[in-house]
Amino acid sequence: MTQLTAVSGANRPIVSLTDVTKTYSLGKVQVPALRGLSLEVYPGEFISIAGPSGSGKTTALNLIGCVDTASSGVVSVDGQDTKTLSERQLTDLRLHTIGFIFQSFNLVSVLSVYQNVEFPLLLQRKLNPKERQQRVMTLLEQVGLDKHSKHRPNELSGGQRQRVAVARALVTRPKLVLADEPTANLDSVTGQNIIDLMKELNRKEGTTFIFSTHDAKVMNHANAVVRLADGKILDRITPAEAQKAMASGAEGH
Repeated sequence: MTQLTAVSGANRPIVSLTDVTKTYSLGKVQVPALRGLSLEVYPGEFISIAGPSGSGKTTALNLIGCVDTASSGVVSVDGQDTKTLSERQLTDLRLHTIGFIFQSFNLVSVLSVYQNVEFPLLLQRKLNPKERQQRVMTLLEQVGLDKHSKHRPNELSGGQRQRVAVARALVTRPKLVLADEPTANLDSVTGQNIIDLMKELNRKEGTTFIFSTHDAKVMNHANAVVRLADGKILDRITPAEAQKAMASGAEGH
């Protein structure tokens, strides 16, 4: 297989992980999730992280997204070593630089669809009310939820909640978007629409995307696929090579 090296005109990676480990304590048992992970992602890349359940995909995304901390090693986002940042600085980094599409949605149950998507813009305090409304409604239309703007999350299907989470992650136009199985709860047509939206932002605004997926069709849109196994990087290959590997693995069972 061809080992791909990240190639970019940018001088500095937007994400850099160096010998990163993460170990969880379950009572007296130590459970290693990442074992010396090193990875560089450059601005404008559209990267898929692949691997079986338990390989460390979600853990890696959580560390990059500053919602968890590494046990050792260096996690750098937009040129900043996250280990050296205060809680306030980490909050600012998440608010202004990172958009996160969580697999569990993490929507605010007491807020409407519109309010959930608008919330990051209120925290940023950059847009006036009219600009916020236009930004939010444009995104809701793009994800097919403009007619559900007044609904609460508990009035939506799982797929609809997923689309709210996507809109919320994209509304601030972040430099970096992290997505944990962004199409897992969506039908094939809606899932393709979400991927098309992500690709459009990647192409037009240079937004960097790192997303985990088990879906070969989604993986095929990536510039490169980083495969994880047992908390380590197995390789960085093309989507075509990743699909061949998935097919040969399925044939071996």
